[in-house]
Amino acid sequence: QVQLVESGGGLVQPGGSLTLSCAATGHTLDYVAVAWFRQAPGKEREGVSCIDREDPTTWYRSSVKGRFTITRDSANNPVYLQMTDRKPDDAAVYFCAAYDGRVYSYMWDQHERYDWWGQGTQVTVSS
Repeated sequence: QVQLVESGGGLVQPGGSLTLSCAATGHTLDYVAVAWFRQAPGKEREGVSCIDREDPTTWYRSSVKGRFTITRDSANNPVYLQMTDRKPDDAAVYFCAAYDGRVYSYMWDQHERYDWWGQGTQVTVSS
């Protein structure tokens, strides 16, 4: 059983930067794909970014490309989501999720495929 814990959320001004961290207990994240999803009030959960367990290949939703970067630190386990140039539409609860398999471009953002989820961390964008 993989337990995921997100951290790093908070308040950031438009244009500011924030880095989220996803750590696992009881299991290493080295051999699973890890994705970040977000959900704003009244909206569906949407995929933000994903890093595959090998290569590692990464994917991003179009609205965050060039602003967000997902990386994994195999030595210390966490997967990070570095977010820059934050916009009001980025405000949401951010969740990390892990999938015990390979991910592909056609399915990385399908939240129902993921096996384990964290509790989420709130990110607010406001001046």
